[in-house]
Amino acid sequence: MPDSNRLDTATARPGFDEVVTLIVKHRVKAGFEAPYEAWLRRIVGVAGQNVGHLGVDVIRGKNAGLDMFTCVLRFCSTEAMQRWLDSPQRLELINEAAPMLADGDQTEVHPINEFWFSPLANAASPPPRWKQAVLTLMVILPHTLLVPLIWGPLLKLNAFLSNYVVATFLITVTIVVSVVYLFMPRATRLFAPWLTADQSHSTLSEETR
Repeated sequence: MPDSNRLDTATARPGFDEVVTLIVKHRVKAGFEAPYEAWLRRIVGVAGQNVGHLGVDVIRGKNAGLDMFTCVLRFCSTEAMQRWLDSPQRLELINEAAPMLADGDQTEVHPINEFWFSPLANAASPPPRWKQAVLTLMVILPHTLLVPLIWGPLLKLNAFLSNYVVATFLITVTIVVSVVYLFMPRATRLFAPWLTADQSHSTLSEETR
């Protein structure tokens, strides 16, 4: 059995200018957890074969006593995402899973920047902005210190590369691609308990009233 908070992850492939995320939430009926997980692995594999699919993260949590699976799928464009949503393979698989779902197939669409702090598991909303700022700083600061040092020797090898505008462009692109596709998704998963701590406390307080 995989990590209880994350079932599967397909590595994103950078190189696209437009990225959108499709968030799918499934609350699984009691007793259907095992067949649902088998179904989930099948649909993740099918989705990964579609053109424009960049990767998927699956996070498992609890909602009203039932297992909640939040799938965050990334696509290179809105068109690629829509092709997957409308594909016969997906529609067939969703119909197959329908008897296992307590609330049906719930989907949301977000631009890439919202993916970093999209509500995870049963969180009602993104984390507070000050937490978003702290985590973003923790990820970006090391990049701003290390990336110029890594590029430095290479930029000195060529007069064109050492041009201020060109050098700045290369360093900035490296930071953006690394942060967006590699480190921020991993950081938000790693710090998910901290990011959603206040929300979990609030939800618990409301349920006990």
